Amino acid sequence: MCGIVGIVGRDTVADRLVDSLKRLEYRGYDSAGIATYYKGDLLRRRAEGKLRNLENRLSQDPLPGHIGIGHTRWATHGAPTERNAHPHAGERVAVVHNGIIENYAELKAELAAENVAFSSDTDTEVVAHLTDRELVKGLEPEEAVGRVLRRLRGAFALVFLFKDYDNLLIGARKGSPLAIGYGEGEMFLGSDAIALAPFTDRITYLDDDDWAVVTHDKATVRDATGAVVERGTQVTAAGAFLVDKGNYRHFMAKEIAEQPEVIGHTLAHYVDMAKGRVKLADNLPFDFKSLDRIAISACGTAYYAGLVARYWFERYARIPVDIDVASEFRYREPPLNSNGLALVISQSGETADTLASLRHCMESGMKAAAIVNVPSSTIAREADAVFPTLAGPEIGVASTKALSCQLTVLACLAIAAGRARGVLTEQEERKLITALIELPRLIVDVLKIEHQIEGMAKSFSKAKDVLYLGRGTSYPVALEGALKLKEISYIHAEGYAAGELKHGPIALVDETVPVVVIAPHDHLFEKTVSNMQEVAARGGKIILITDERGAAEAEGVGEVLVVPASNPFVAPMVCLVPVQLIAYHTAVFMGTDVDQPRNLAKSVTVE
Repeated sequence: MCGIVGIVGRDTVADRLVDSLKRLEYRGYDSAGIATYYKGDLLRRRAEGKLRNLENRLSQDPLPGHIGIGHTRWATHGAPTERNAHPHAGERVAVVHNGIIENYAELKAELAAENVAFSSDTDTEVVAHLTDRELVKGLEPEEAVGRVLRRLRGAFALVFLFKDYDNLLIGARKGSPLAIGYGEGEMFLGSDAIALAPFTDRITYLDDDDWAVVTHDKATVRDATGAVVERGTQVTAAGAFLVDKGNYRHFMAKEIAEQPEVIGHTLAHYVDMAKGRVKLADNLPFDFKSLDRIAISACGTAYYAGLVARYWFERYARIPVDIDVASEFRYREPPLNSNGLALVISQSGETADTLASLRHCMESGMKAAAIVNVPSSTIAREADAVFPTLAGPEIGVASTKALSCQLTVLACLAIAAGRARGVLTEQEERKLITALIELPRLIVDVLKIEHQIEGMAKSFSKAKDVLYLGRGTSYPVALEGALKLKEISYIHAEGYAAGELKHGPIALVDETVPVVVIAPHDHLFEKTVSNMQEVAARGGKIILITDERGAAEAEGVGEVLVVPASNPFVAPMVCLVPVQLIAYHTAVFMGTDVDQPRNLAKSVTVE
């Protein structure tokens, strides 16, 4: 979740770029840098660590120039060193980047074959050299960037600064946010309104696949086809708040849309993307290889993350897993083995029942690890090991992006366990890592069906009961979908393992009951379709969430929400987004308080 800022100004911009980057420190970073254009040269200053190191560098060696770009980096490809800090540059262009370029390795090989020399280990530098190559051919910056964007695969935001152009920045968005700010005789680009708040309160948020040509007095926005489009401008209050809703109606909607970015942020912490391996601390207080079992406990949505993880740990690492709702764990009085690992999951790190489970396990001699979004929380302080989720602030009471990041961490831990226990080969690990790296882009694609889901909200709002069905890792997604609908729309909903349908729940099915079926085309697809046909035979209104192959094989069963095909390993995370959107748009249609639903609190700190 790197931070980006750009200024086409009237005066020297270096200090203003740094001031703006300070407002993005909440996003997390490990290095920072700025670049300006001045009298025929692209100039850069970069520093490892905190912004004060960059400020010290600039105090000793200031940067002139009325146009520039800045960046706070959270390392993805390459260590958090000065050589890997942004901006990255070729001879004619400097670039800052948030996100992941999935196909950087093949692009880098292509450039290396042309004797292009690289000075960093990042995926971003590939973008700079690709753009340089187009500029050498004589293309104007706008045409060059258009060609390069068509070559890139992934989820990202980019801003380009060009040599010999003192009145031009180009920004592009695909999955990661980017906004345009309007000043008096100057213009700005930034990751969010908070970055631009010192300069302006007039903001245009780019839509996905947009790219913008920005000069000191205007911005021209183009869509993925290159056509000029109009995007609305709004007045923002980000100067007064740490977190701003942007152009979203609710924080929940914003947090659903942020999932590609925060998943990428979390992956950057746990994955060596160049090597295709999970990277964990060397001094963990437990060894996956010697564990007898894992005991997972959590509450609510975090519990469903643990349910998915049970499938992963048992399949990919062959570790038996017990999982309990934290409020029941101690009272079940399970036998606890010092050779086992207690794994607790909590967004806030303050959940009372989960904290009690943690303490109970540690008192019994087990090592305990915590997956939390707040590293200073009580659970994080008391656990033997902490695995942060890096979702950033989540304001909506109904958890969305925090769950996606919990699943991302758990997926990485399952892979690490599989490798340590000799279950996964190096090739198998790399295949699973590739699936995770593709995940931000896949979720960007899922978000494109939001309009279809919004159109379904009216029919959902009329239902008194809704059923959600799934098999395998789709079963916890069904449970989460039902919970989300209950939480924010107040409609009664239940999630079931699809095979359990005929053991009772099918009695609820009639023509008034929507039945949401989560069924990516995997080895369980045919069995789930069989259960779905039982629903159809009784007049149930089916909403099928599947990929293109599944949609083709289940043609005519009801309304179909088509998500991109994915490795079965990450399919539950891809299918999670539609059930979040179903709940959100149904609640919006019904006029409920989406961000603060009745009777609920963000953090439950009492038993």
